[in-house]
Amino acid sequence: MRNCKEGFLQRIRYAMKPDEEYGLIFSWDNVVADTRALRLNAWKQLASEEGKDIPEDGDVQRLLLHAGADHMLHKNFLEEKSDKDLARLKLRFTQIYHDNLLKLERPMEGLKDWMEAVYTARIPCAVVSSLDRRNMVEALERLSLTKYFQAIVTEEDGMESIAHRFLSAAVKLDRKPSKCVVFEDDPRSVTAAHNCTMMAVALIGAHPAYDLVQADLAVASFNELSVINLRRLFANRGSTFMDLQKQIIEKAPPKRKLTTDTIF
Repeated sequence: MRNCKEGFLQRIRYAMKPDEEYGLIFSWDNVVADTRALRLNAWKQLASEEGKDIPEDGDVQRLLLHAGADHMLHKNFLEEKSDKDLARLKLRFTQIYHDNLLKLERPMEGLKDWMEAVYTARIPCAVVSSLDRRNMVEALERLSLTKYFQAIVTEEDGMESIAHRFLSAAVKLDRKPSKCVVFEDDPRSVTAAHNCTMMAVALIGAHPAYDLVQADLAVASFNELSVINLRRLFANRGSTFMDLQKQIIEKAPPKRKLTTDTIF
């Protein structure tokens, strides 16, 4: 009986304040913070310590940014080395990368204003990362973002894939996956979000706009977003409405102060 009453009260609250029914899930890398340079520098430092050369080829650089650590270590460092060597190198890479996190000074452009608008609208947010919890919490504190995230998904949660991380974040936010929006910069993660029945907003940067066409909305920065966009995403689920919005944004990204009721 108590659960039924709580469910009824929740439905009433969402009917009166529909924005609170949404949940927003942000990837840490290149969405909350620009970590591309940190990751590249970590690989270069590890290569220097191991007497290895990493080619400056563009394809290799993209792999360093987006491929898993195990893949890169086997491809560029291990040769015929043992699992013990893999564990040692992986631990060292993690240590270097975590040390580099201390150099982060600010979040992505426009993120803090966007998060403030979302916070004012009382929409809960989660951040997902492969970092351990201590480093994730410390990084959020350094960037003054702690109050904006009601949930974090980290290495300790033991999620095997990015889709599992997204679903774990939805559970922690107590929101249905179909009511969640994922903020990502990688086409594979956009696909993972859709496979979880979530919407996806892609941040253009590491990947060009034409690689992010599967996203429900693609933007050059958080300055282009308003809470009304979230309502439109769900109101136009399954339609071509957001395709038009993506074309407009790519041609002429507007700059504006974020509020909870800004409209394109």
